[in-house]
Amino acid sequence: MINPMSKEFRITHMEMIKGIKGHGYYDELVVPIIENTAYENELTDSLAKAIDAYPKATAVLVRNHGIYVWGDSWINAKTQAECYHYLFDAAIKLHQLGLDWSTPNHGPTRNFKLGLGSNGNVNTSAKAVTEGSDYGSGLFPRCIVLDIEGTTTPISFVSEVLFPYARDNVGKHLSVTYDTAETQDDIKLLRSQVEDDLKQGVAGAVPIPPGDAGKEEVIAALVANVDAMIKADRKITALKQLQGHIWRTGFESNELEGEVFDDVPEALEKWHSLGTKVYIYSSGSRLAQRLIFGNSNYGDLRKYLSGFFDTAVGNKRETPSYVEITNSLGVDKPSEILFVTDVYQEATAAKAAGLEVVISIRPGNGPLPENHGFKTINSFAEI
Repeated sequence: MINPMSKEFRITHMEMIKGIKGHGYYDELVVPIIENTAYENELTDSLAKAIDAYPKATAVLVRNHGIYVWGDSWINAKTQAECYHYLFDAAIKLHQLGLDWSTPNHGPTRNFKLGLGSNGNVNTSAKAVTEGSDYGSGLFPRCIVLDIEGTTTPISFVSEVLFPYARDNVGKHLSVTYDTAETQDDIKLLRSQVEDDLKQGVAGAVPIPPGDAGKEEVIAALVANVDAMIKADRKITALKQLQGHIWRTGFESNELEGEVFDDVPEALEKWHSLGTKVYIYSSGSRLAQRLIFGNSNYGDLRKYLSGFFDTAVGNKRETPSYVEITNSLGVDKPSEILFVTDVYQEATAAKAAGLEVVISIRPGNGPLPENHGFKTINSFAEI
């Protein structure tokens, strides 16, 4: 009821998120919301659609009704239900205090800020945040969505550090983790992608032997396909998911360190203090995004980020992807979102969805078309 238009409940950095299967304290828990129906049995179709659309979900909220929770066993489902109850209760209490449950630091909401009055008493009025600032006058965006490569991070870091690391270690990673459920899921996705590539005659695609073939034979075919995908810089989920798992090993062993431009940390901190939610939208997997910002050359920057989007919401050069992001963020209108990217085609797609857009000009970025019509920035300090 707090947000009647929302299609999702999102919360992060709360202790009981650990009790939800597949989630940790730093993760963003997303619970789909569906509309109620006159009778219980009429919920079946919308429940099924929500479950298909959110494969990681273990619960669905039914507006003005309650929550459906499932698990590996009755005990597991009951435990998760108790965690969800705690999280919803905590969210409502934070809302009553004017605090935002969906951001890592749970700072003040857009129209509510705790401040000190002239007598030293706490001032809880909306006036405390809005007077004398562009943000309060509506000129500052409610949400900012950032691209990574060429926007927050040098293109060279991706092309000369991350991609070579994944390419050089894919065989080793697959060999060591071959029998794990995670890697088997990665292989399943790659098989499906390669089958489609072979049908479409994609260059570099080679058949992957069946599962009962020898392990080394299967890995050799996977390595060949992954190498071709990386060389072609393909933005596909099968590749990005595997790369994220390989990079995780690199970050955990301190072989890799994320890189952001010098102006990024200060801007993230400023926007966060203003109550503006900042999200990342990248073709890299959400895991890879969290690794870059969680292990950056300026430390862990995830505390300033409210969430991550990848190609699961759609191709970055297609307008429906930005419509989906707009719906997920729960803003009143798309123009409340500022999207920052270095790619003209992404900027065009986002603009068509109604978002405000600026193009990032960074060292090493590709050229833009003449008379492209977008505002440009050389630093986040210009926003």
